[in-house]
Amino acid sequence: MTDTHTARNSATNDGFNPAVIAASLSDEYVADKVDVLNKLEPEEAAAVLTLLPREAAIEILDKPELYFSAEIIEALPRALASHLLSGMSADMAADIIQQLEDPARSELMQGLDDVSRVAISSLLAYPENTAGAMMTTEFVSVPSNWTVDQTLEHIRHVERTRETIYAIYVRDPVTRRLVGAVSLRRLISGEPSANILTLAVDPITTLPLTDREDVARLIARHDLLAVPVVDKMGHLLGIVTFDDVIDTIVEESTEDVQKFGGMEAIDEPYLQIGFFEMIRKRGGWLCLLFLSEMLTASAMQHFESELEKAIVLTLFIPLIMSSGGNSGSQATSLLIRALALRDVKLGDWWRVVLRELPTGILLGAMLGLIGVIRIVVWQKFGFFDYGEHWILVALTVATALVGIVTFGSVAGAMLPFALQKLGFDPASASAPFVATLVDVTGLVIYFSVALMILRGTLL
Repeated sequence: MTDTHTARNSATNDGFNPAVIAASLSDEYVADKVDVLNKLEPEEAAAVLTLLPREAAIEILDKPELYFSAEIIEALPRALASHLLSGMSADMAADIIQQLEDPARSELMQGLDDVSRVAISSLLAYPENTAGAMMTTEFVSVPSNWTVDQTLEHIRHVERTRETIYAIYVRDPVTRRLVGAVSLRRLISGEPSANILTLAVDPITTLPLTDREDVARLIARHDLLAVPVVDKMGHLLGIVTFDDVIDTIVEESTEDVQKFGGMEAIDEPYLQIGFFEMIRKRGGWLCLLFLSEMLTASAMQHFESELEKAIVLTLFIPLIMSSGGNSGSQATSLLIRALALRDVKLGDWWRVVLRELPTGILLGAMLGLIGVIRIVVWQKFGFFDYGEHWILVALTVATALVGIVTFGSVAGAMLPFALQKLGFDPASASAPFVATLVDVTGLVIYFSVALMILRGTLL
């Protein structure tokens, strides 16, 4: 197999040569071809695609892993671009068309054949991130009065024009409603003369406006390779395949991870996103978190006199703040995932509180015990002198840790519920946001406990 990286490097050294790169891709797997084109500028990738066989170019453009597929299509001659879009799966072609602006979008739509234009237009009519927007209209369906032999013969004729054939969908010959589904395995093992409906089972379906995450859960729950999308009358509109769902899961997980890290989700690969776009995505959240962290400084200013009297308390501020933030982040992570998987619902918030309250108390007691041991060891072995009231200092730290970790656990668990109730993505209850909230309240709890325990001694 040709070494595409070597060919790409040599082409770069001699100046960009699309012919060299196109030749190097002839024997490569489609995933490797995509990797090579992803390293090029869209205009360069378009130049390479024009030299590839049409089937190979369509196969590459059909891969969701290809960066800037819309920009590549736009850089191609209009006639060629329309031809390639017509050969692609309808859902992928619709995704590309949706990203384009006029006049490119209109020109490409006009260049499509009638069948492709109708299919793509119907997909573009559905809201983004729904089953209708994800589905492909390239499926195999037959009337319920056909035999197994007729169905197999039909598949032989249409196989090349279908994205995938996981199942054959059986429709009523009069109403055209979906009445059954037959797996390819059952079809092959069926008697040729048998009616197709004798092999069919009741299909698990979804509606076109169903959220893509719900579609993913449906496919995962029933171990499906594809789920048919039907209208309210039961007419088959398309199918959502498991590979589309995998792409959805990866995209959703990526967005959640980025939001949880304290930034807006980005929809491009890290090395491809523009510098100022990256600043915009990250800067807003950083400024918001910075402004909220100012509350921490305000809290410390409020207890300025206590800090002057008992400097030893400042030694434990980082420990106190980090422990509360860590416990809050743990609870937030658990609940965001539980809400996403529907393990818990909004109405379960009180059950979560009853679970997190004793959990936080026990975890705080564990950390408090470690803190006491640390103070005792350092005091007894002469590593540091916490003063004559060191026992009360240890008690203050331990008690404060119980309160702060408990608050962090409960608050971190409740934030995702609150955000979902308000209509926001629970993933927006990011770790930095939780940590900021717990930092401020943690200081208040810490110094309030210190005032109670150390009053008349250090304070």
